[in-house]
Order: sequence, then C-alpha cells, then structure tokens
Amino acid sequence: MSGPVVGRCRGRRRGGPETVFGALAGRESWHAAGVPADPLTLIVGDEELLAERAVGEVVAAARADDPETEVVDLTPGGLEPGRLAELTSPSLFGGGKVLVLRSAQDLGKDLIAEVVAYAKRPADDIALVAVHAGGAKGKALVDGLAKAGARRVTCSKITKAGERVAFVRAEVRRSGGAISEDAARGLIEAVGNDLRELASACSQLVSDTGGKVDDEAVARYYRGRAEVSGFTVADKAVEGRLAEALEQLRWALATGTPPVLIVSALAQGVRGLAKVGGAPRGVRGAGLAKELGMPPWKIERVQRQLRGWTADGVAQALSVVAEADAQVKGGAADPAYALEKAVAQITAARGTR
Repeated sequence: MSGPVVGRCRGRRRGGPETVFGALAGRESWHAAGVPADPLTLIVGDEELLAERAVGEVVAAARADDPETEVVDLTPGGLEPGRLAELTSPSLFGGGKVLVLRSAQDLGKDLIAEVVAYAKRPADDIALVAVHAGGAKGKALVDGLAKAGARRVTCSKITKAGERVAFVRAEVRRSGGAISEDAARGLIEAVGNDLRELASACSQLVSDTGGKVDDEAVARYYRGRAEVSGFTVADKAVEGRLAEALEQLRWALATGTPPVLIVSALAQGVRGLAKVGGAPRGVRGAGLAKELGMPPWKIERVQRQLRGWTADGVAQALSVVAEADAQVKGGAADPAYALEKAVAQITAARGTR
C-alpha cells in the first residue's frame, strides 16, 4: 500500500513489505480483502489509540473468517504459568481465538520464555497479539516474537505538529469527509493533542456538517473551546489587539481555563517572536524551519505577528511574561489581575523603540 504513514502506525505482514494500517490512513486495510489474521502480531508503541486500533484490526480479520471467534484479554498479573498452554490447547468444541496480551513489557522472565516457546509453533486457529509499550523492558519478548516471524506494528507517540495535522485530516477522510490544513490546525488548537478527543471531534464534525469541514465549521461547533484557548489570547496580545485579547482572556478564565496554561501560551507566543526575529538573515523555507525547529506554517504566522515589533519591545515582553509566570504560580493574590496586566503590558511593548 502506498501513501504517507499516518499516525506513525505501521504494519509489516509476515514475509511482505511494510505497509500503512488502512484504518489509520482512511483506506480499507488488507484485512478487509478477506486475508485471515496473522497467527502472531507484535504491537510496539505507547500511542494507546493506535495500538487499540491495531488490536481491533486483528480481531476484525479473525471474525471475518469466523464470526464466533473468542477474544481473550490477558494481563501479566492474570497470566499464570501454564495458562497460555491451556488457552492454546485444542478445544473439543472447536472455534478460533484471539489472545490479546496487554502490557507485555511487564511479563516476567519465565512467562516471556513460555510465550516465545509457543510462538515457535503457534496453533492454526489462534491469533496471539502481544501489546508492548516499547523501550528496553521486556525486550526479550520483542526479539523472540520477531525471530518467530510475528507481524510487527509500530504505534509510536505523535509528537510533531505536522503529524497531528495529518492524523486529523486522515480521521476526517476515514469518516467520509474532507478538511483543510488550516481547519485541522484550528481543531487541534481547540481540542488539544489527545488523539481520542481529536478522533471523536473529527467524527462528530463530519456527521454534523455533512462532510465538508472548514474553519467556519470548527469555530461554530467548538467555539467555546477554540476561541478561549490560551493561544488565542496570546495571538491577540502579540498582534497588539488589546481589547480583543482582554475579552478572550476574561472569557477563558470564566469558562475554566487554568491561568497557568494561559501564561504558558503567552510565554510561547513572545518566545516565538524572539526566536523568529533573531533567526539568521538569508535563511528561508525548509532551512529556516530546521534552524528554528518550527513548522513552516507557524514561522509564517509569527513573521506576520512580528510586524510592528522591535528587538527592545520583544525583550520587554519577555520580562513581562517571566514576571507573570511567577505571579500566576503563587506570587500574586489575584492571578486574573496578573494576567490582565501582562496582556496590557505585552500589547504596549509592541512598537516600543
């Protein structure tokens, strides 16, 4: 299967090339074509939503072949020596099973040896799925299953802004809709970085809008969150729009946004000005993004916000957010007043010479 890796969840079939999990890329997976579940699957990574979907793919494949397939969840604490042999022994009543071994990295040495021994001669009507969080702990299990030919699926944490945007766009496509990059970024700013919440929001937006998700739809359905985030307050402040910044600040506080998150957003906004403003002259595009460690779209936004700012003004604003951070974290009796004062001082610093 061609196409970009979405959500950094990748699968490799036994003896086949590395492929993207279809359900994560908004496409039909290879299981949907009637291919049976692999007898051994190793899921490695700490992105829980993607790992759960990978497990769901195996279960769906097994039940497509046999609707009566039994699914058994196992944890290290509930897996006694000999239990795996009992579960994988032939049954008088027949029927397939999917054994899902959760938190496999926590298995003890003896149980790892038992699982690896079974993997060398897996039963025909049983699919074993081991879910490992990654890292060095329990590496013997990972190595043993890999040597036995297990299909490996890697579900790493999504840490980059561009990957989250790609995830959101894939989620919307998966639900039958379409969303622009700008609208996807707006949804992330509104909902946050949690994949479960983002996936739920994508599904709901497609259902409510009929499939076309644009900036207006995101603002309309997530107005209470999108417009009162700390980042919205910060954007208004660094752009010198005092009245709007104060309005959004008061609304954010009234709806329960923690002051510490707002001051953090203000700090990020001002530091962004300093970072982009102090970048080497003559460096542009991908080179500038690599130099600053920022995505190109964010650099473009900050460059627009820099208009009207001087080096002295940015330095003054940096002092303001440092003081506001100390006050919000216990140095002031009224965090709300401290934030209002900081917003006013930041907007005033814009244009300072």
